[in-house]
Amino acid sequence: MTEWRALRRGESARERKVLLERAHERFLDDETLSRDPELRRDFATRSALREVVLDSWLRSRHRTVSPDAPPGGLALSDDELAELQRIHPIVRMLPVVNRLLLEEASESGFLVAIGDATGRLLWIDGDRRLRGKAEDIGFAVGTDWSEESVGTSAPGAALSLDHSIQVLGAEHYNRAVHHWSCTAAPVHDPLTGAIIGVIDVTGDDGAASPHILPLVEATLAAVEAELKLEALRGQIAGARSGGGAPSAATAEHRSPRIAAPRLLVLGRETAQLETDRGPLPVSGRHAEILLALAASPNGVNAAALADRVYGADASELTLRPELVRLRRWLAQSGTGLELRSRPYRLSGPLRSDATDVMEALGRGAHRVALAAYEGAALPTSLSPAAEDLRHEVDATLREAMLQSAAPEVLFEYANRWAADDAQVWETLLQTLPALSPKRARVVAKLEAIARVDDPAGPITH
Repeated sequence: MTEWRALRRGESARERKVLLERAHERFLDDETLSRDPELRRDFATRSALREVVLDSWLRSRHRTVSPDAPPGGLALSDDELAELQRIHPIVRMLPVVNRLLLEEASESGFLVAIGDATGRLLWIDGDRRLRGKAEDIGFAVGTDWSEESVGTSAPGAALSLDHSIQVLGAEHYNRAVHHWSCTAAPVHDPLTGAIIGVIDVTGDDGAASPHILPLVEATLAAVEAELKLEALRGQIAGARSGGGAPSAATAEHRSPRIAAPRLLVLGRETAQLETDRGPLPVSGRHAEILLALAASPNGVNAAALADRVYGADASELTLRPELVRLRRWLAQSGTGLELRSRPYRLSGPLRSDATDVMEALGRGAHRVALAAYEGAALPTSLSPAAEDLRHEVDATLREAMLQSAAPEVLFEYANRWAADDAQVWETLLQTLPALSPKRARVVAKLEAIARVDDPAGPITH
């Protein structure tokens, strides 16, 4: 059997589910099951269990996920959900998903769900009767279906393994989901290769049948191809030697109009500008100039701009050729922005994903801020404009998490962005409820940090 498929062609789902129920109970009863490869293979063979599922069960146990707690805890408020739906890049790909997957899924009695890179479900559509039943087990928009939250499921496993996968019945770690099956695949950013979301089909046994996996993978291929085409159209627009009206084909495939151009710098060595013509890659120096200009909407003189881009010893003579090239690029790429002078400024507002994070933190929307944060701003840039922004965003996010984030948000922050930050883990230990199953993992993490900091020292709590 292929590790990623739940069933062989012609295999009875009902008979296999009986074997899986027995394997699940044996696993939960065996608290000493070792990670030793030989023993793991022996358990999988005796239980007729895929090793990829057993590995996920082991990860779920290590993360102290409860197999009996209600799955899919609410991760997003209505306002946070609306904001993430607005800014997530997959929103532009929903027509592709609807055309290739939703119609067939609805006719077959399935649900189609789309989540972000952390496993939060942003859109669910399909069979309306089934949707109500799914909500009864916590499978609803705004909920968290990451492996860290609910254990083994197709959306969570696909994100953890970066691979399409099916999960049948009792292969789910949580007992409440044993009557459900699902198939999911991760979606990637065409420029960075990073996971940006997940596409999932959920329903009865048929949602993990052999023909569903290639259907989901074909939809994934179409979505990623469209994202890549969108990026290429942006590159072509940016490389044009002159402006002028776009072709009919280009106009037909444009992204929906956006309120203002948006510069993406978080977790990216190469920035990207979101415009009406789609995403445009931005060269390193141009991204640094745009950051400096965006921070001074009323304008800045040449000396001050050179200082923000190059550093204290910069020369205006070095800056001016770059400004000429940037002015030409903005005009030829159809960004909707112009570079004006005396003082140097942009013709309109320029948003960035970094300022989106800061604004979300400012209004206390910690979940939105954490979801929008993809890493340090232009991490390899030495420009003062980038370095200052990088420090400001990272420090503000950390402080907000420490001071006022809910325990589950702080737990996510600690795992994703503060793996070795003892203060964050100490604060998390103090914040978690006394009976939280996550406390064991936090204590283990603090002990590991202590061993690294002081290999010979005692460990106390």
